[in-house]
Amino acid sequence: LTSAEMEVSMKWKLVLASASPRRKELLQQIGAEFQVLPARGEEVVTSTEPERVVLELSRQKAEEAAERLVELDVCGKEDRTAAAEESSEGTILLGADTVVALNGQILGKPRDKADAVHMLQMLSGTAHSVFTGVTLILQRAESREMISFFEETKVFMYPMTEDEIAAYVASEEPMDKAGAYGIQGKGAVYIEKIAGDYNNVVGLPLAKIYQLLLKSGIEIL
Repeated sequence: LTSAEMEVSMKWKLVLASASPRRKELLQQIGAEFQVLPARGEEVVTSTEPERVVLELSRQKAEEAAERLVELDVCGKEDRTAAAEESSEGTILLGADTVVALNGQILGKPRDKADAVHMLQMLSGTAHSVFTGVTLILQRAESREMISFFEETKVFMYPMTEDEIAAYVASEEPMDKAGAYGIQGKGAVYIEKIAGDYNNVVGLPLAKIYQLLLKSGIEIL
């Protein structure tokens, strides 16, 4: 076997450092086996540029999850998860963060319904960008490698009437979504087209993650 083939044959644990149900569903969709160990720490951002923000936040999530795994293994003071119990050749810690940006302005999750209405009024009939930052920490017994990147997808929305916006906000779907809409839910009817990776808008650029890991000799499926 070549070194690359030996790496592919190794058993790796995949740990998702996110509580996002959408990211969990995307990984389940492709048949990946993984555990969830969401970050708990306070998010610290030093930039206002969307691509830098998502990179910073994804890195913080992955690094915190890596530290928590060490604590679980060494101290055993928390309830031990499957992510910390099984031995393996290595662990992949996956941190991700997604933001919506309109003309460089980041639109996070709406604070309340009025904020959701305002965001949708801004996005109605326009094109905006969705950025997802991803950090992969490849933790081996004697080494650690970090891979970070961001993916951008352009989203073009149809014009929305005031009544449509009010009804959509009343559905509650926008309230836990960056930019106040869900492309995989009821919000799909207001999306004219996209340029880029659809899954990136949902919250995780699966294809790029898979291809990058494959180049490192790691198969997650």
